[in-house]
Amino acid sequence: MKILLAEDTQDLNRVLTVALEHTGYEVDSAFDGEEALDLIMKNGYDLLILDIMMPKKDGLEVLQEVRRLNNITPVLMLTAKAEIDDRVAGLDAGADDYLTKPFAMKELLARVRAMTRRRTEYSTKELHFGDLTLNADSFELSSENAIRLSVKEFELLQTLILQKDRELDTSWLLEHVWQNATGAMDDTVWLYISYLQGKLKAVSSGVRIAGSRGGKFRLIEQKE
Repeated sequence: MKILLAEDTQDLNRVLTVALEHTGYEVDSAFDGEEALDLIMKNGYDLLILDIMMPKKDGLEVLQEVRRLNNITPVLMLTAKAEIDDRVAGLDAGADDYLTKPFAMKELLARVRAMTRRRTEYSTKELHFGDLTLNADSFELSSENAIRLSVKEFELLQTLILQKDRELDTSWLLEHVWQNATGAMDDTVWLYISYLQGKLKAVSSGVRIAGSRGGKFRLIEQKE
């Protein structure tokens, strides 16, 4: 599972990153809100951990932009005791949970486990399409190169491969991949399609996802 940690205090960021990676998570670190947003736009994550007080853009601004883009990745806000109004504002803006500083590492890890709990058992451990291999144990997508997917990226690509002979419309994907989760919209599907298109290019695959925003999607092989 992949986590974005946005915390501007370098020592705390380093401690949290080490603890999360030791537990088995893959972690991208950001030290200000603009860097966090840039990473979110480029990658799919299973959880965003956002400190409220950050330079350039604060955690609330990042959260608001994330939700405006119809990204429904779970968000854990880190707040100081005095920031009661900010905690309320964060929950109103779409945060899923908050943790007040100072906190025990065990509590943070417990919150992270609860928020990243997903379906982890898949009947087919390895899937193939064209030059692609998708591994359910490692969530790794490989072709000429290899890259790890977030859980939702994996589930979307898995569905596209298993249903490779069909065009899957946006509403069907919302029902079967997102299970009509609160906050999931047509643009949510398009956002994750865009993430996957980037990952397909990153592994130098000839496979692409045909389709347009709000429409139907299908995997195709682009042959030279």
